Amino acid sequence: MRRPKRELSDVALHMIAHRFKVLAEPMRLKILHALWDGERTVGDLVAATNALQANISKHLGVLQQAGLVSRRKEGVNVYYRICDETVFELCEVVCASLHDRLATQLGELPPVTPERKRA
Repeated sequence: MRRPKRELSDVALHMIAHRFKVLAEPMRLKILHALWDGERTVGDLVAATNALQANISKHLGVLQQAGLVSRRKEGVNVYYRICDETVFELCEVVCASLHDRLATQLGELPPVTPERKRA
């Protein structure tokens, strides 16, 4: 069942477009995926993504400025975590949609059910 349509101002539409623009970069999606289970250091993210530290730091800055991740410093380490958990819902919707689309095209994969959502 569809939700009622919301009226959106031009400012709101620009904010929404910006959020999607931030999420449209594959490396940022890799970083968010690596942070799915909890906070990690930049070094942890470098290892998880096989990217260079400077690249990870650049993308973390964009994600932080967009309000998707936050950081905390503990001694010499800086830990990053997802602070806007709506990103999980968005990823689940998109992933389920793509999974079901591929399943239809390939005729091989079982459909994603609500029970398979993240705990």
